[in-house]
Amino acid sequence: MSAIGPGLLVLLGVAEGDDLTQAERLASKVRALRVFDDSDGRMNEPLGDRELLCVSQFTLHADVSRGNRPFFGNAAPPEAAQRIYDRFCEHAGAKRGEFGARMEVELTADGPVTIILDA
Repeated sequence: MSAIGPGLLVLLGVAEGDDLTQAERLASKVRALRVFDDSDGRMNEPLGDRELLCVSQFTLHADVSRGNRPFFGNAAPPEAAQRIYDRFCEHAGAKRGEFGARMEVELTADGPVTIILDA
């Protein structure tokens, strides 16, 4: 079980065709995002010494454009997705959820910000 204090929760979905270079670039971007309040209360500070937790989330690639049953065919196969997930976590210095497992994730959100990044 992983837990963090103040920081970021990343739900990482790996799509077919994503690669290790994209994982590293995305990890660098996440660490550099200026989403924390500075001394003036403006979102202007990066992650810095705060913690990062990454949870694999293939369901982010659900396609429901036809019908009511989600199609997950755009998600990368598990073997490829795990390599990319591992690289992202290593490069970002993230604590990890258990890849491919059913997990209960508890989040206390401090602010109205959810950001979608696409490599």
